[in-house]
Amino acid sequence: MGERITVERMGYGSAAVGRRADGKTVFVEGAAPGDVVEVQVTEEKTAFARARVERVLEPSPARAREGSACKASCGGCPWAHLSYEAQLEAKRANVADALARTARLGAERAEELVLPCIPSKRTWGYRNKLEMGAGADAQGRLVLGFYREGTHELDTPASCPLAHACIARAPKALQGALRFAQGAQDLGIFRVGVRGSLRTHDVEVALWTRPGPFPRTHVARMMKSALRATSVVRVLADPGRARAVKGVEALEGRGWWEEDLAGARLGAAAPSFFQVNTAQAERLVEDACAGLGGGDALAGAFVADLYAGVGTFSVSLARLGADVVAVESSGPAVRDLRRNAERNGVDVEVVGGDAARELPDLGELDFLVVDPPRAGLAKGVVEDIARAAPARVAYVSCDVATWARDVARFEACGYRLSRVRPVDLFPQTYHVEVSSTFERVG
Repeated sequence: MGERITVERMGYGSAAVGRRADGKTVFVEGAAPGDVVEVQVTEEKTAFARARVERVLEPSPARAREGSACKASCGGCPWAHLSYEAQLEAKRANVADALARTARLGAERAEELVLPCIPSKRTWGYRNKLEMGAGADAQGRLVLGFYREGTHELDTPASCPLAHACIARAPKALQGALRFAQGAQDLGIFRVGVRGSLRTHDVEVALWTRPGPFPRTHVARMMKSALRATSVVRVLADPGRARAVKGVEALEGRGWWEEDLAGARLGAAAPSFFQVNTAQAERLVEDACAGLGGGDALAGAFVADLYAGVGTFSVSLARLGADVVAVESSGPAVRDLRRNAERNGVDVEVVGGDAARELPDLGELDFLVVDPPRAGLAKGVVEDIARAAPARVAYVSCDVATWARDVARFEACGYRLSRVRPVDLFPQTYHVEVSSTFERVG
């Protein structure tokens, strides 16, 4: 018989958090805050244990009343058993907890700073992008699917309910088309990305392959037929974690994908990054601009956008009248950024380079926007920002832990965190974006 655990809260991860009678923390997969559950311990450590739910003895009101729309076992919807209201509250609580514990701002100040999480209008069918791994089944046939978290095992569902309707059935449709196109020949495909827009109706398929001969016309025709793709590209790279891109070939269409966001038309060519939830990305842009003072404050201001990507923030800032310099290290993203500024009729100075190296040469700034990768800001960058002396800094983050670490660095360098707004770009998961504003003291 399993152990009986009362669940207290959701952690920053897939598991809920409960305690044994002796006070030891237990991370429980599949549980909801307020549940009383019988669990099977899967891992015992000195400071904590991990477990999975064997039986729900007393279900919590935080549990979703309807069944999950996802039947796959890839782990891509780890919070689907929670009501959406419970998901939003847990995400806000995790942001506040990171401020209190990692940034050491104290529980009272953290609670005052963190605003309610902005909900996503779509809780299913919100993703404009799917990324699938490619492998082979026991018969040697190509399979497409999603890697189960923490493993190299592919789960191969026919569709994904998190995705927009135009690409939701991509796993099965593209798998069948690629099997037919490949035949007995190994085309070296190890990854497939697909983007779809409900606003522009663009659909792009990106085939990641090893360099070498490739039946371009034949494969492009099959991809276009299978998913009504408006663009098909081939990304030449070697498999592995680094995945250094050696080239990109347009096999069909113009070779990039377009989306409407915050009144601008933005293009992104594989492998450039673009936020997966378009409507919520607009909330991020709106909140960041509001944190800097809005249109009146931004008109004529000198603003730097670090880690600018394809221009999600840069173009909007320039459309509000700011004098924008955008710094981005990725070559493909730099090309997209320049094209997006031109397409939207705004003047953005684009600097291709690493943010940490380029920042000291930008001079004094009125405002600054940073939207770094999960690793957050490199050591020393906050000090360089302080020397550039922007009156306000808008910091957008996809990783609560590294953001909270950087909050402490800003507060040690003469900046005070003044507002925090979680934005839910990833319903049914524990991930959350954070839009925050720092003000220079004195």
